[in-house]
Amino acid sequence: MNDGKIVAINRFPSPNPTVELMEITYISNGLKVKGLLAEPKYEEVSDGFLYLRGGIKNVGKVRPARIAQFASEGFIVFAPYYRGNQGGEGNEDFAGEDREDAFSAFLLLKSLPKVRDIHVFGFSRGGVMALLTGIQFPEAASIVTWGGVSDMSLTYRERKDLRRMMKRVIGGTPDKYPERYHDRTPLYEMEKLAAPVLIIHGALDDNVSVEHAYRLERRLRALDKMVECWYFAELTHYFPPAVNRKVVEDLAKWMKSQHKRW
Repeated sequence: MNDGKIVAINRFPSPNPTVELMEITYISNGLKVKGLLAEPKYEEVSDGFLYLRGGIKNVGKVRPARIAQFASEGFIVFAPYYRGNQGGEGNEDFAGEDREDAFSAFLLLKSLPKVRDIHVFGFSRGGVMALLTGIQFPEAASIVTWGGVSDMSLTYRERKDLRRMMKRVIGGTPDKYPERYHDRTPLYEMEKLAAPVLIIHGALDDNVSVEHAYRLERRLRALDKMVECWYFAELTHYFPPAVNRKVVEDLAKWMKSQHKRW
């Protein structure tokens, strides 16, 4: 198995002088997929941070400044673009087979000599990817889902603007093909999750309703899993810059505290 094997590395301009960025081509299920790797320049050993973006195709692309922001907190960060994007092979399919790109990215981080434990972070649609990755790799140190999707059928019902895309990519509606949406919904497999989970969500989120967070929290608590929730009553899907920076600092501290307990 070559999953996670790096086949090309290209330097990438960094917005932060303390962080080195590289665009990586790696193997995922036989496909050459691309992603962005960020390393703090002055750290000998770091925890790994798998950043799983939201959106699809050109919506929600990986932003170098965001990746560098997490790396500046002391993590070695890898953010896959997912298959079919920015020169990668294959076709992205919204938490279907493209979940393998996240799994292979986890293995890539695991293979890096400087990486200690690996934390998994998902934003928006990346929330589903993060939970699926945590299920696949029980050794993950922690899982963070920020404004994250947890139920794909709920996304279909809430987001009329995404229905056409979801029908095309997933192959129908949740009423006609419930099993296809079920397969993309990690709520049904939470028993397999071992890592502590942090849920971050704005209560006024119109892109991914806070109901996704509530459903995930209820499921984790019912299974007596480790879960912490940070709900923001006045905020939407996108946090103002000052709040965003503070939450990034706080979640970095939370992750590192899990590393000590784990």
